[in-house]
Amino acid sequence: MTITLIAAAAENNALGKDNRMLWHLPDDFKHFKKLTTGHHIIMGRKTLQSMNGSLPNRTHIVVTRQKDFTYQGCMIVHSLDEALTACPQDEEIFIIGGGEIYKQAIGRADKIELTRVHTNIDAADAYFPEFDTEKWHKVSEEYHPKDEKHTIDFTFETWIKEDNP
Repeated sequence: MTITLIAAAAENNALGKDNRMLWHLPDDFKHFKKLTTGHHIIMGRKTLQSMNGSLPNRTHIVVTRQKDFTYQGCMIVHSLDEALTACPQDEEIFIIGGGEIYKQAIGRADKIELTRVHTNIDAADAYFPEFDTEKWHKVSEEYHPKDEKHTIDFTFETWIKEDNP
């Protein structure tokens, strides 16, 4: 199993505020869709509730402490371990947020697909965890300047944990 964290985070690792994203980047949505379609995606309950329904062509696994939580079309679990056990062992799975789930998963991740949004947001309440760039190796980056559809510059970055060649 390859565990991949996928996120869009500001330079200061801000992810969102009040269960909402801090920017609108259509090309990032396309990138996310391209990478995650056909795969298992793991998320926290608040991330699921922030979306407008489940995402097509993906298996949704939702981690929540709420024992009675249900959501049509989603597998509900109560720990990251339970979520990972529910995934095929020979596939890439994606952890899509939020901040608490990323924090729990960063030590187990093999790969990070990070859209680095070139701004700082001080008002955020969810953050991507810090990761040691001595232990992670950036294997690709693709810069996107702001344009008529994107009000902020951003870069797609792929990071691989150093002990995973």
